[in-house]
This record gives sequence, C-alpha cells and structure tokens, in this order.
Amino acid sequence: MTQESPLIVERQGPIGKLTLNLPKALNALNLDMIDRMAAQLDVWESDDSVACIWIEGAGGKALCAGGDVVALYKASGSYGEQGASQFVQDFFTREYRLDYRIHTYPKPIVVWGSGIVMGGGIGIMSGASHRIVTETTRMAMPEITIGLFPDVGGSWFLNRMPGRTGLFLGLTGAQFNGTDALYCGMADRLLPSEARGALLDRLAEQPFADNGPENHTLVSRAVQSLELTAAEQPAPNLRTHYDAIQQLTDAPTLPEVYRDIVNYSGEDPWLQRAAKTLKAGCPLTAWIVWEQLRRGKHLSLAQVLQMELALAMNMCSNGQVKEGVRALLIDKDRNPQWQPARIEDVTLEQVEACFHAPWDGEHPLADL
Repeated sequence: MTQESPLIVERQGPIGKLTLNLPKALNALNLDMIDRMAAQLDVWESDDSVACIWIEGAGGKALCAGGDVVALYKASGSYGEQGASQFVQDFFTREYRLDYRIHTYPKPIVVWGSGIVMGGGIGIMSGASHRIVTETTRMAMPEITIGLFPDVGGSWFLNRMPGRTGLFLGLTGAQFNGTDALYCGMADRLLPSEARGALLDRLAEQPFADNGPENHTLVSRAVQSLELTAAEQPAPNLRTHYDAIQQLTDAPTLPEVYRDIVNYSGEDPWLQRAAKTLKAGCPLTAWIVWEQLRRGKHLSLAQVLQMELALAMNMCSNGQVKEGVRALLIDKDRNPQWQPARIEDVTLEQVEACFHAPWDGEHPLADL
C-alpha cells in the first residue's frame, strides 16, 4: 500500500490549495511536509495562473497541532549528555524559513485555522495575509509543557499582543479561541466553520489580476462577506481576563510574576488551568519566555527567527525537550523531572547559554 503524501497539492481555478495531511497526528508538521510546502510555494509564486494560496488541515479537527516533537525527541540530547543531532538544526532551520516565506509571500495566502492551531501551526498561520478562525478554533503556544519555548516567531507576535497577554500566554500555554485570536492580533476574520466551501467557491470566482496588489483586496472582500457578527462569536477569554492578566504579570521580575500566577487562588477555571500548567512546566522555559520577549522587543522578524533558532537547538541539546516530550508523549507519566527543578534554581548563566549560537561559522538563517 502506498503511503499517502503528508501534503495534498490541488488547484481550484486560480486558487492553489495546500492541505496538511496527517489527520491522525492532528497534522503535526514533519520535515517532509515543511519541504513540500516550501517547494510548492516557490512553484506557485512564479505561476501567473495562481492568484491566491489556500492552506488548511485534513480531517476537520485541526489545522496543525504543532511540530513533530516525537522526531525531535529522538534527535535531542538528555540531561548530562549535551548535544542534539543535525536533524534538529535542519528541522528548525527549514521550519522557520517556511514561516518567514509565508510572512513575506507576494501573493495572498488564506489560512483556514479551524480546530486546533498550536505551536508550529501558529507559525504557519501567523504570517499569512488572511488568517481565518472559526467557532471551533483552539489556539495555544503550550511549549512550556515540553521544555521548548514559544518559537516560530513567538518573540515577535507575543510582544505585539495587548498589554502583557503575550507574556501570560507564553508562560502558561493557555488556550484561546477565535474571538481571542481577533483581539490579540493572531487572526483577521472569524467565519462559521461551515462557510469553508462557500469561501473557496467565492475565491475561485474572483476576477483576479496578474499578480496585482488588488488581489489582496478581492480576497479580503470575499472573506469579509461571510464573517460572523459580534453577537455570533464565541465568548472571549483574553478580553474578559485582561485586567486579571495585567495584575498577575505586573511584578518587575520573573520569579515574582511566576509566584503571582501559580499562587492564583480565585475560582476562575481558565486562570486556574493556566496557573496549573505554569507550575508543572519547565522552569528554564519560563526564564526563556521572559528573556526572549525582552530581547525580541525591538528585533525584526528575521532577527527574531535567527535568535529562536539558537534557542531551539540549545533546548533540544540540554535535555529539556527530551524530558518534556518523554513525560507527555513517550512514557506518558506526565511527571517530568526538570533540571533545574525550580524557578529559583535556574541561573543567569544557564539562561544566557541558551541564547549562544551553537554552530560554527555563518548563521543558518543569515540570508533571511
């Protein structure tokens, strides 16, 4: 039996369609999928018969739940045995290059972000010109649970959210819905999930020009005509909890912010869940989130991705990712033995080491 491709490539008139096709794995991004997407975007950029790109996930449950962390687990180092294989560098280099490509692509890209959109899925979606969410959308950057950090440009987009909501989401991995995504700048339109077919048909009928900027306007109007009214949108989490988030993240140092969040004693279930996730999460990741947002505040998108590549490789080398994925997905004991074990045990030298370039010579993403 031939193995199905992890990426389905189709055409619907002037629309080039890319479908992430690993539904049993919630369309987790693997290196083959990343490479195929990048190659197809190159082909379609120079094809005048393609006016617009459409990206979605197969199966209806997810656009993409994140990267293939099991493959990263196998290629990562353990505590006390520093080092990660070449695969780790290849994976993150090519993933971040694809994310940057989407951010800077000249033709309109519509991403149908229905269902689960997390981690690497947000990387695919965040740079698209037309980011669509639905009433089923569930988004998060939950890397603190596996000893990674909010990558794929997280240092860029978390810093651009209202107040300190980006810091809170990065530290706690809290889930947010389609209404929240509009509020924090992670989506452009909220449509009913059943409007997918109608939108595709409407896009295919547009009088697109040859590579004209007006094509972006045509796509925007087609999307806008189908969006949900404010009364039909899911109840928000981020806007509702904005004041509480500001209060919980108001202290000047990470240990104080950490303590305020994990000691939350109110009865709000969304905030309770966020506090629980941070408390169980990787202490070094919490420090990385704090520091990546501080350092990333005035960096360009290219500089952010260059910084994050070093971070990703180092977190896969120093044992954090190996232990986090082991506890969550391999042994499934949900009892990671983090080293260092507590937020107070992390040294500034350990944090600084995560930002140091682990390669010799030119940066793998120097040409962004």
